[in-house]
Amino acid sequence: MKVSFKQKTSPYQHWEYSNSEFNSLIRIVPERGGLITEWRREGRELLYFDLERFMDNNKSVRGGIPILFPICGDLSEGYLIGDKKYFLKQHGFARDLPWSIGLLEDNLGIRLKLNDTDESRSSFPFAFTLQMDVYLKEDSLQISVKIYNHSQDTMPFSFGLHPYFKVSNLQKIKIDGLPGKCIDQTNMKVTNASDQIRILDKGVDFLSYPSYSIKIFDFLYRNIIELIHQEPMNTTVIWTDPPRKMVCLEPWTSPRNSLVTGDRKLKVEPQEYIELFTTFKHNSF
Repeated sequence: MKVSFKQKTSPYQHWEYSNSEFNSLIRIVPERGGLITEWRREGRELLYFDLERFMDNNKSVRGGIPILFPICGDLSEGYLIGDKKYFLKQHGFARDLPWSIGLLEDNLGIRLKLNDTDESRSSFPFAFTLQMDVYLKEDSLQISVKIYNHSQDTMPFSFGLHPYFKVSNLQKIKIDGLPGKCIDQTNMKVTNASDQIRILDKGVDFLSYPSYSIKIFDFLYRNIIELIHQEPMNTTVIWTDPPRKMVCLEPWTSPRNSLVTGDRKLKVEPQEYIELFTTFKHNSF
C-alpha cells in the first residue's frame, strides 16, 4: 500500500493524505474546523470548494465537509442546562475551532480531534473530546466519530456533517432513495420530496428520514454519489444554493432545535462515549 501524509502550502496551507493504490486523496485544514476541503478519486474532484471565499477569514466556508457539533441547524431561542440558558450559533462551534490531526496507526486514514475550550464551555458547559477517524477506501470515505463526555453531568448534543458535492448542472441530476415526504426547513412544513427535487436549481433546504441510502446521479459528469446511513446518524438534509454548482447531502443525527424539543436528541452519560458512523461512496457510469 502506497500511502502518503504530508503538509503542503499550495494553494493553501493543508495536509494531504493520499493512497496511490486507489488513485485517491483528501486534503484537510485542521485549523479551520477540521475541514476536509477536497476529495479526489480517479482524477475527479468530488467536493465543491469556494477557494476565494475560504481565503477570506471573515466569511463562512462554502465547500468541503464542515463538521456540525454540538447542534445541527439553528437554536435561536437558546437552551437550558439546569436553570441557566445558553446560546449556540448555527451548526455549533466545531466548524470554527482548530482541531489536531494525525495518521491512524494502521495508516488507512487520518484522525481529527477536538477538545473543549474556555470558549466552547461558555456556550456548551461540558468537557468533551470529539474524535473523527476518516478512512480513505477504494471507492469511499468511511467516517467513524467518537464523542466522549468528560463531565460529571449527562451531555446532550447533535452531530452532523455538511458535505458539498460538486455537480455539473442542478437540472441534470437525479436523487434516489428519499421517502415520499420531507420537511421544508424554510417554513418547517411537511411537503413532497419530489416537489423539492424539481426545484433544486431554485434553491432548497429540506430534511428527510431515508431508510438506508441516498444517491445523486449526475448525468453530465457521469458520477454517482451515495450517502450510506447508519443509525442514529440517519437524518438527512439536502441543500442547494444556486448558482453554485453543488448539492449538500448532509447526514445529521437530529433535526434543528433538538436540544429544546428532544426530537432525536442524543445524550452521553458522564465518563462515557457514543460512536457514530457514516459512509460517502463514489462510482462513475
